[in-house]
Amino acid sequence: MAFWAYMLHCRTGRFYVGHTDDLDRRIAEHESGLIPGFTAEHLPVKLVWSESFQTRIEALEIERRLKGWSRAKKMALIRGDWDRVSALAKKKDRPSTSSGET
Repeated sequence: MAFWAYMLHCRTGRFYVGHTDDLDRRIAEHESGLIPGFTAEHLPVKLVWSESFQTRIEALEIERRLKGWSRAKKMALIRGDWDRVSALAKKKDRPSTSSGET
């Protein structure tokens, strides 16, 4: 059985990230507004990225990771721009200006 992590683009321009064991059914539920909450309030939605995994745990871990990503990093993932995803990941590793490092 495959499990999926997926990302939707919503009417308001925001992204929704989730995971499921039946991608087609889940997307149809989002598109029809059957799932109460964020996506039902921001229709229409469009699937912009998905990837399959062997276990639910893997899909859930990716969902949680993506939820923490910046908008720019999510957009790079959608485009398949791995150089940009990598560059944005490296930026996070740098100390902030408030870190006290000189």
